[in-house]
Amino acid sequence: MDDDVIRGARVRLRPITREDRDAVVAMRRTPEVHRRWRGDDVAAEVDADLADPARHLVVTTDDGRVVGLVQDGEEEDTDYRSASVDLFVDPAMHRRGYGSDAVRTLCDHLFDERGHHRVTIDPAVDDEAAIACYARVGFRPVGVLRAYERQSDGTWADGLLMELLATDRPGPG
Repeated sequence: MDDDVIRGARVRLRPITREDRDAVVAMRRTPEVHRRWRGDDVAAEVDADLADPARHLVVTTDDGRVVGLVQDGEEEDTDYRSASVDLFVDPAMHRRGYGSDAVRTLCDHLFDERGHHRVTIDPAVDDEAAIACYARVGFRPVGVLRAYERQSDGTWADGLLMELLATDRPGPG
């Protein structure tokens, strides 16, 4: 399984497994994560993630503790080839550098191993912590996606489209 591990400075990314299910479900159910990663049946959604482990990677510390989940999507059309990423980190582990290292590590993998030149991410416009995290990695705002995501009360909220080009990557850090 070590061949499937993508190593970052602080984190390791590896395909989600059945053994990770309870930890990931618990994180998804925290109010902070559930606000952004809503779902009527979180356990069923995590079970669906288990069916596609190559695209759903748990974020672990050096000692193997699961602290989050990161996922990617790829546009395969050669004229539009690019990738997108999304993640959450256990709120108990926020502000320790795990999120930014996970995003940086996955983006480096998408650029260097998967051959992409551009990666996008789309946090909610009011998610200042996520936006700051992504900016530390080198993402730049592209524009606001108006009425982008339905909220739990049925209203629509704006999203911020951000992108990182392989040529714009900052140095390690």
